[in-house]
Amino acid sequence: MILTNVKNKIDVILKWLLVFIMAAMTLNVLWQVFSRFILQDPSSITEELARYMLIWIGMLGAAYVAGQKMHLAIDLLSTKLSGLKKSYLEIIIQLFIFLFSFFVMVIGGIRLVQITLSLNQISAALQIPLGYVYSVVPISGALMMFYSITFIIEEIKKKSNS
Repeated sequence: MILTNVKNKIDVILKWLLVFIMAAMTLNVLWQVFSRFILQDPSSITEELARYMLIWIGMLGAAYVAGQKMHLAIDLLSTKLSGLKKSYLEIIIQLFIFLFSFFVMVIGGIRLVQITLSLNQISAALQIPLGYVYSVVPISGALMMFYSITFIIEEIKKKSNS
């Protein structure tokens, strides 16, 4: 019950964060078009800012979609199964999602952030450390891990109740 409440709160926060970033990116791109074609003086930071916001939308959006179980999936096997076999398959799938999120996104993402920060890589126009931009990778991975754990616990509870 507590885990479901936490998941619902994270869902709401993530949804509104994505809406905010998308709105900001839309305004940013509109300004870029206006400054380029109307003012004949394109802004140097808007293109880079749009690129980085798109990275954040893509990564956080993937975590949000995984949390809604709306991610791309091949359900050929799960539609043919029922009962305990379907429940075990769901747990196995969520374990693989958890492991991928942990090793690739969290561990790999943290290494990426550490490397870019230690090399002092700075974005060309915005002059911000690229490690901040890439920090969305381990954040999204941690969110996906949380969602996987939540779904595994829900599935185990369903199994024990039936």
